[in-house]
Amino acid sequence: MSNYEEMIDGRTLVRSLPRARHERICALLHERVATGLAGNLAARILSPRAAVPLSTRTMVRPDLALVTAATNKVWLVVEIIDSADHRPDTVLKKGLYEEFKVPRVWMVDPRYDNVEIYQGTPYGLALKGILAGREMLQENLLPELRMTVAELFAV
Repeated sequence: MSNYEEMIDGRTLVRSLPRARHERICALLHERVATGLAGNLAARILSPRAAVPLSTRTMVRPDLALVTAATNKVWLVVEIIDSADHRPDTVLKKGLYEEFKVPRVWMVDPRYDNVEIYQGTPYGLALKGILAGREMLQENLLPELRMTVAELFAV
């Protein structure tokens, strides 16, 4: 796959395939989240950049997505920021995730080796923290997921 497409309010957005470090971070994150899901029958992980429909006119392809097993509704998305193409993830898609009330959003930023953690509230997405270094990347809904941010960016 060289390029991939997302659809935002009926308009096609062509995205370039990410670079090697981005893909290594994505692979490690998928491995660790999948391990953290072991035995969890309530959710499942989608493949990297799988199509996630938010509405009939909006379809995104996050780097990682977890959906509920019962409804296939997305409850965690992870976007790994690409320095050459960051606006769609950091502005457009984060706004969509807020609009469509995605409960958890992680913005993984290799430019600064940090992870912004957002949680949905009745008033929109709230920044719960910016993690870096030895801080633990964890999620209450994934109690088996344990890794430091430094581990994530060491690839």
